[in-house]
Order: sequence, then structure tokens, then C-alpha cells
Amino acid sequence: MSKFWPLIKLLPVKTNFRFVKYSPIIGGISALACAASLFFTIWPATPPCGGLNCGVDFRGGTVLELSTVDGRPADLGKIRQALAGQGVGDIQVQAFGKASDVLVRFEVKDAAHATRAVDGVKAELVKALGPLNFKKTEVVGPKVSGELFRNGVLALLLGIGMMMTYIWFRFGLTFGIGAASALVHDVLLTFGLFAFTQMEFTLTAVASILTIIGYSVNDTVVILDRIRENLRKYKKMPLGDVIDLSINETLSRTAITGVTGIMALTGLAVFGGDALLGFSISMIFGIVVGTYSSFYIAAPVLLMLGVKRGEEDEVRPAAAGAAQRP
Repeated sequence: MSKFWPLIKLLPVKTNFRFVKYSPIIGGISALACAASLFFTIWPATPPCGGLNCGVDFRGGTVLELSTVDGRPADLGKIRQALAGQGVGDIQVQAFGKASDVLVRFEVKDAAHATRAVDGVKAELVKALGPLNFKKTEVVGPKVSGELFRNGVLALLLGIGMMMTYIWFRFGLTFGIGAASALVHDVLLTFGLFAFTQMEFTLTAVASILTIIGYSVNDTVVILDRIRENLRKYKKMPLGDVIDLSINETLSRTAITGVTGIMALTGLAVFGGDALLGFSISMIFGIVVGTYSSFYIAAPVLLMLGVKRGEEDEVRPAAAGAAQRP
């Protein structure tokens, strides 16, 4: 058996990275990135989603998933040409999966006659391309899309509020502000990802952001717990050194958790198809920024605000040195 097996041996047992030293510069860059993400998420401030590329869930409309019966490649130009005169508003034609598979999105302004409009579109497509297999038809009216958008926003606010309550209950004010800062940072940057890439923002995207919130809080709590524990042990050690020591002590756990999560999500992104691609990418991005914010947002905020040392009995370690892998 190789001396490198199991592969965890490749991770250094002791680390002594100086995270706090560079936190002012990196924190400034993060603040600019959050401001840019917020701006491009809102701008141009057009309802319902501003700078986000809203999907049918929030904007309303119809989605047809179809394929050619004999497996021949679908002619996207013919599809656009066939629908141009149907009076169905903005039309999006997108290939996905095999060359014979196509996703067609269009708007039906008169919700009362949506079924008739969809039947007309299907008939026109069959007339232009020959026999087709319509795999899926989704119709979301303007009223339903508005309710879905409102409920999606409420779900996000409720999720953030509950996490804030938990953080306040668990850590109190100073640690709570640090964890909350990391949480807001991760949510803003994830919205920025959707705004910059123009990935479709749907209810699935909302689900991914809620999952990122849970992951981010969990990752941050591990580090803050270790900082609080080390504050009791090393009462005379400068706060910056305590933070560096605590991050280094939890570094291997954080890295292993993040990498295994990214490995699973990469498989989902490659083989999950278009329906799960946005969810997978946003989750991978969320794990990366969630790990980063635990190091460079949550912990340095404690240094900026200052921490009042507790009155707990000091537990003196054998030696206060470099961190060891837990």
C-alpha cells in the first residue's frame, strides 16, 4: 500500500496560516464584490426580478419540451420562424441534451385562452417540423407567477431570519454579528452570480440559496465555536492569534467537507441535465464562498468589534503552538 494512502495523509497535520494578517485587504475586496452584486441584481429595477433572468416560475409563460420523433436534429431556426407570427410575445428556443431535444419558452398574454394558444403553437410546430414528441408542457399565468415570486422572497427572508435568531440565541451579539455578516455576504454574492451569468432564476434557484444559507451557517458555527473555546483556554493570547489558531485547527475539517460536497455536486452538474445545472453551479459557488467567508468575513469581524473575555476557568494546554488536524 502506498505511503500516501489513505489520501488524507496528503493534508498537512499542522498548519499555521496567518488569515488575520490579510483580512483587511481581502475584506475590502469582498465588500466591493457584495456592492457590485447588489447593484447588478437590482439594476435596471424592472419588475419582477430587476437584473436577474427570471424563469417562467416568476415571469409567467409557457414551456414546451419537445423532440423529433425520428431522432433527427431539430432545426432551431425553423422553430423560431414558425412561432414568429403566432403573437406569443418573447420567444426563447434552446437546444438541450440530444440534438433532437428542444426547449421552447413563450409568453401567453391572455391567460384565459392559454390552452388554446398552446395548442395553436403545437400545431404550428408540427406543421413546420413534422411529427414531434411533446414531453412536457408547463403553463404559469401572471397571477400564479406573482404569487410564486412573493412566496420565494418570503421563503428567503424567513430562512435568513431563522438563521439570525439561531445565531443570536447561540452566540450572543458579537459572535452573532460575525456570523450574520458572513451569511449576508454569501447570499449577496450568490445573487450576483445569477445576475452576472444570467442563469435562469427560478424556484430551484431559491432552493439552492436556502441550502447555501444552511451550509454557510453550519461552517461558520464550527469556527466560531472553536474560537470561543480557545478564548477560554488562552486568556492572554492576542485575539488575532486566537482567531488564526482556531481557523487552522478546523481547516482540514472545513476543506474535507467542502471538497466532498463539491465532488457530489459536480456529478449532478454534469449528469443532472439542464433542469439541475443552475442549482448545481450555484451550490458549488455557495460552498466556495461559504468556506471563504467563514475565514475572512465572520472571524475578522470579531477582531474588528472586539470580544469580551469570559470568566471561565482557564484550561492551560500542554503547549500553545501550531494547530493539529482534528
